[in-house]
Amino acid sequence: MPDRIDVGVLGATGVVGQQLVSMLEGHPWFRTTWLAASERSAGKRYGTLPWRLPKPLPPSAAGITVSPLVPADAPRIVFSALDAGVAGEAEVAFARAGHVVVSNARNHRLDPLVPLVVPEVNGDHLSLLAAQQRERNWTGAIVTNPNCSTVFVAMTLAALKPFQPSRVLVTTLQAVSGAGYPGVSALDILGNVIPYIAGEEEKIERETRKILGRAGESGVDDAPIVLSAQATRVAVQDGHTALLSIALDLAPSLEDVAEALANFRGPDEIAELPSAPSAPIALVHDDDRPQPRLDVSASNGMTVTCGRLRRCPVLGYKLVALGHNTVRGAAGAALLNAELVVVRERRLRTPPPEALCRTEARVRDTSRDTLSPA
Repeated sequence: MPDRIDVGVLGATGVVGQQLVSMLEGHPWFRTTWLAASERSAGKRYGTLPWRLPKPLPPSAAGITVSPLVPADAPRIVFSALDAGVAGEAEVAFARAGHVVVSNARNHRLDPLVPLVVPEVNGDHLSLLAAQQRERNWTGAIVTNPNCSTVFVAMTLAALKPFQPSRVLVTTLQAVSGAGYPGVSALDILGNVIPYIAGEEEKIERETRKILGRAGESGVDDAPIVLSAQATRVAVQDGHTALLSIALDLAPSLEDVAEALANFRGPDEIAELPSAPSAPIALVHDDDRPQPRLDVSASNGMTVTCGRLRRCPVLGYKLVALGHNTVRGAAGAALLNAELVVVRERRLRTPPPEALCRTEARVRDTSRDTLSPA
């Protein structure tokens, strides 16, 4: 990128918003110049508001005055870490006003014309943006990333797609940071497992099928996979663990499954994105791995760690997948989506080499005609 691009964050005071502000510090393509939050925080300097992350507040963000949630002076690209209660209308208002909204909120994920993207898996779904802008008469757009647990499930199944996964049972053990701040009461979570997270199971089941589906001109044909999810909250600070049992119709060997997981990569264009890990999935072989305490920060939280691959007497195969819920499952997922959007936009604006050659040839021909005698 010859010049860094100004970006903003909606919902900058929440856990995911702060994670975005932290990850944007020093980013080679993006520069945070605008932050917005609710009326309670609007008008205050960002550095005076409570900072919840263990990493220090970026100095470049500390002096920014927090704006209200209106498009007025926002940069073209804005990340949305808004609560679902306000995200729906706010994101539409920004898209209508010409902003590209890269959203972590759930509100628009299942909209037929809104891409729900994991770049290594379905970056081609960004093709929906043309129809979205045309049908909605927007000059901006909305791009979403999945629910935090869905990301890890979808990436694992994408790696196994050559073997035709058809049925999946998944139980998640989800960290308390996924509940935001102040989140779950200590008296509820310590020494306990809470076997219910509102809406979580439905998100995993529905969003995964959309991500693994095929994008057409007017929406996505969901992948023909049957998923059954159970979601629990556990006393872990960061890191969602997914226990998966999977039916693979082509019945590969365990060695083939292990190789597919370890060698999974996205399209070549993903490798040029600054936030993309060199390996989206890491495969560990110790019987007691992956663990949040040991593995959640792989590739700065952007890699999903899989392990305990073995036979399942019910569906054929089972394994454990772990990812950082506020990084790869939220802020990092949005950041990677924004990088892919920028790359796609620049590619569309740049003629292919053969077109440049034809243009140069026409210029030379015109020059000779102009300079030749009458």
